[in-house]
Amino acid sequence: MQPLHRSDPSSIAGFRLLGRLGAGGMGVVYLARSAGGSLAAVKRIRAEHAADPGFRERFRREARTAERITGRWVVRVLGADPEAREPWLATEFVPGPSLAEAVGLHGALPEATVRALGARLADALVDMHAAGLVHRDVKPGNVLLALDGPRLIDFGIARSAGATALTATDAMIGTPGFLAPEQARAAGSGEVGPAADVFSLGCVLAYAVTGSRPFGTGGVAAVVYRTVHEEPDLDGVPGPLLDLVRRCLAKDAAGRPTAAEVRAALGAAGGPAGDWLPPGLPSLIAQRSARVLDLPVAEPTLLVPGQKPRGTPRRRFLVLGSAGAVAAAGGLTAWLLGRTPAGTGTGTGAGGPLDTYTLGLVTDLSGPAKADGRAQERGARLAVERFNADRDRPFDLELRVVDDGGDPKRAGAAARTMVGTERLVAVLGPTTTDTAVAAGDQLVAGKVPLVSVQAAVPNGVMKGQTFSRTYFEPRPVPDVMVVPFGRYLSEHGATRTAVVEDQAAGEYSWVAVKNLKSEPPSKASGGVATSHPVAADSEDFGPAVRSALATRPHGVMYVGKSPRRAALCAKALREQGYAGLCGSVEYALQPEFLAVAGPAAEGWYFGSSYVDPEALPAAKAFVAAYRKRWGLSAATPVERFATEAYDVVGWLAAGLRTTLGNNAESLRVGIARHLGGSPYQGLAKRYTADGAKNSKAALEGLFLWQVQGGRPRFLGEFDKAAMKKT
Repeated sequence: MQPLHRSDPSSIAGFRLLGRLGAGGMGVVYLARSAGGSLAAVKRIRAEHAADPGFRERFRREARTAERITGRWVVRVLGADPEAREPWLATEFVPGPSLAEAVGLHGALPEATVRALGARLADALVDMHAAGLVHRDVKPGNVLLALDGPRLIDFGIARSAGATALTATDAMIGTPGFLAPEQARAAGSGEVGPAADVFSLGCVLAYAVTGSRPFGTGGVAAVVYRTVHEEPDLDGVPGPLLDLVRRCLAKDAAGRPTAAEVRAALGAAGGPAGDWLPPGLPSLIAQRSARVLDLPVAEPTLLVPGQKPRGTPRRRFLVLGSAGAVAAAGGLTAWLLGRTPAGTGTGTGAGGPLDTYTLGLVTDLSGPAKADGRAQERGARLAVERFNADRDRPFDLELRVVDDGGDPKRAGAAARTMVGTERLVAVLGPTTTDTAVAAGDQLVAGKVPLVSVQAAVPNGVMKGQTFSRTYFEPRPVPDVMVVPFGRYLSEHGATRTAVVEDQAAGEYSWVAVKNLKSEPPSKASGGVATSHPVAADSEDFGPAVRSALATRPHGVMYVGKSPRRAALCAKALREQGYAGLCGSVEYALQPEFLAVAGPAAEGWYFGSSYVDPEALPAAKAFVAAYRKRWGLSAATPVERFATEAYDVVGWLAAGLRTTLGNNAESLRVGIARHLGGSPYQGLAKRYTADGAKNSKAALEGLFLWQVQGGRPRFLGEFDKAAMKKT
C-alpha cells in the first residue's frame, strides 16, 4: 500500500481513505474504512474518463452487476455511485494475497488446497451463473485468499448471458492464458457463456497445483494460438485432478462440465476456517490482517490555503525544487547537458561530501552482442560523469559494470552479487531476453529495479514483471517492429504486400504474418498481404521469393530474426529482378546483413527502437560530448543503444531525486514506482513503462531506417518518415 497523495480526497461518501492500493490510467483504488469501522476497497474513476458516456455506461453496468452477485466466496459490494462526477465503487477488502502472488511466493499448492480452492470458486460461479451472469475473467490475479477460503473479485467485464457487449465486436475480452477459446476468437462464432468461466477455472486449477500456466507464456498472440489450437500442458497435475481439469479445458464449450458439476467433483465447498491452506500462508494472511487493522486514520490530504506541509524535507531538495520540477517533466537530460561544469565532480558540495549512489550495468562486453553492450556502457558512463560534474547536484552517482558475455548464468551471478552492494539503487544493460530474465530473477528479491532498452521479455516470464514490479522495458515490443515499413508502404500506395516468412524465427514470424494479414498496409484501400514461408532448415529463399513475386507485389517484407537469412532473401529478390520496395525489422539491421547482401541491401527499409542521435537537434551536445569522451572521429557514428542508455541514467537519476525528496524508506522501491508512473522525455524519445498497455504508447519510440550508399541512414520517427519520399 502507498500513502495518499495530497491531491487525493480524505474521504469518499463516508469512506475514510487510509492509503492507495493501486493506480492506473483509469483511476485509483484506495484502502478505506467505513463509518462502521470495516475495511473496504474503493475504486474511484478519473473525471476525464467518466465524461465519456460509453465509459460511464460500462462502469454503471459493472456496479449493477457487482450488486447482483452474492455468495460466500465473492466480495460484497458496500456501496457505489455511478452518477458521481468521479464514479466510485466500494467492496469488501480482503487482506490476503492473490492466488498469483501466493504461487509466486510459495510455489505450487498441495492437491488438498487446490481441491478446496476449486470447490469454493466453483460455488461462486454457480451463484453467478444462476443469476444469469458470466464473469469472463477468472484468473489467479482475481482470486484473493482469506483464512476461511478464496474470494472471487473484479466483475468489471462480467455481463449477463445474452446481453449486448459494450466493447468493439472484434475485442478480445479476458486474460490470455486463462480465457476460453471462444473468448480468444474475437469476433468468433458462438456466445461467450458460463462454459467460458469453467474453462478459465480449469486453467486456474492447473496453475495452482503445478505453478505453471497450462498454455505457457510469451506474446499474447502465441498464447492465444496455443489456447485455440493446441492441447494444454498438464504435466504435474495429480491423477485424481487430471481428468476433471482436462474436461474443463475442452476446446468445445459443450464438452465441459458445469460449475455445479465441478463443485460436486471436488467435494464440499465449506469447512472450518484455516483448514485448507498450506503452512506459511495462514501466517502471511494473519500478518497482513493485523497490519491493516492497526492502521491509523490518515491525516487530511487536501492542503488548506496558507497551511505548510508537514515534515521537514532535506534542505538540499528544497533548494533544488525548480530543478526537480524540470526533472519531473522529463527535462533532466537537457539539464545534464546544459549546466555549467563545476570541476571534476569529486563528491563535495556546499554542504560537505555528497552521498554516492550506485547504478549497476550488467551487459555483454565480450560475447555476441559486445558492440551493443559497449555502446550502453559508454552512454551510461558519459551520463554519470556529466551528472557528477554539476556543482548543484544533490548527490553523486557511480557506475559498477559487470560483463556477462551474453551468458545467462553469468548475468544471474553478476546480479546476485550486485544485490548486496551498499546504496545500489538500480541496474541496466541486459542485451538479450535470457540475460535479462536471469538478472531480473536475482534482483527482484532485493527489490532492485532493472531497466533494459534492448531485451524483449514476454509478459509472465520474469518475477519482477508483475507483483512489486522491478523490471522495466521502455521500448516497443518486437511484435510492432513491422509497423514502420508497413506504414511506409501504406503512405506510398502499396496495396499488395508479399511477406517472406522465415520459419527459423518460430513464433515471432508466425505472429508477424498473422498481424500483417489481419492489418495489411493500405487496408482501407483494399490492401492485402500474402505469406511465403521458408523452412527453418533451408537457406534457399528462391522458391519463396518466386512465389512472392508471382503476386506482383508493391512491396516485399522479410520477417525473421537472422541478419544473414535476411541478406539471403535480399539477394534472391535481386537475382530474380525485383527492384521494388523491400524492408524488414530491427533484428535484421546488423553489419552482417550489409556484408552478406552486398549491393542487394541498397534501399532496404527497417523498423527499429533506437535512434541515430546525430539526426536529432536536441542531441547535438550529446553527440559532441560522446565523440570527445571516447575519441571518435566526426565521421564515426554513435553506436546504437548508446543514446538510450544515456537517457535511462537520466530517468533513474530523476527517480532517485524524487524518491530522496519524498524521504521514502526504500530508495529502490521509490525509484521503481517512479519508473512505473512517470514517463520521461529523453534525447531519443519519450520513455514509459507501460508501452504495451495501449496502442498509442505501444508505437512510441518506433523509427525508420534505410540503407543508402551501403550504410544505414536514420529517417526519423516512423509515422513522419513514412510520408517522405526517400
